[in-house]
Amino acid sequence: MVILYEVHNNIYVNLTNKCPCACTFCLRQNRDEMNGSGSLWLEREPSLDEVKAEFCKRVMDKYDEVVFCGFGEPTERLDVMLGAAEFVKEKYGKTVRVNTNGLGDLINGKDTAPLYEGKVDIVSISLNTPNPKRYLELTKSRFGIESHAAMLKFAKNVKQYVKQVVLTTVGTTLTRDEEEECRKICDSIGVTYRIRPFE
Repeated sequence: MVILYEVHNNIYVNLTNKCPCACTFCLRQNRDEMNGSGSLWLEREPSLDEVKAEFCKRVMDKYDEVVFCGFGEPTERLDVMLGAAEFVKEKYGKTVRVNTNGLGDLINGKDTAPLYEGKVDIVSISLNTPNPKRYLELTKSRFGIESHAAMLKFAKNVKQYVKQVVLTTVGTTLTRDEEEECRKICDSIGVTYRIRPFE
């Protein structure tokens, strides 16, 4: 069962296969691994102790970042994610990044942003599109049309507690005008906009 896997100079953490979305462009729709990781479909969800034990098997000096991003939405396991992040910060002093759809507040039924303080350095959120209706078409979020607004609210809130918040879209999926709209949204809430390459 693959809990940790390497991509470039970073170590990624695969905590769950649960996700409230079924994005039309999700990588897991046409593959079961990343970068030769072995299958990221979990037999069961690992405990916090199991995650810590996997870190202890690694030579952590060679990694730049620890990234919570696997074949599921990491905030589906919020307590384990934050516990592992805290462990990584205390034991290894590594930069911790969370790649998320930004719907953790809806998933957990509470304001999660303050919980990131001191544990997470970077939060990267999939913005996908500036349009709420198009967002729902693309992500098929089980939370419906309110998902887009909830994601932006989380982005605005979490920037108070972490060093960097990045909202991303995928290159070639939006028009130039739509990308400019995304840039304006990011500027309005004071976060970074990044167009990531299509994989």
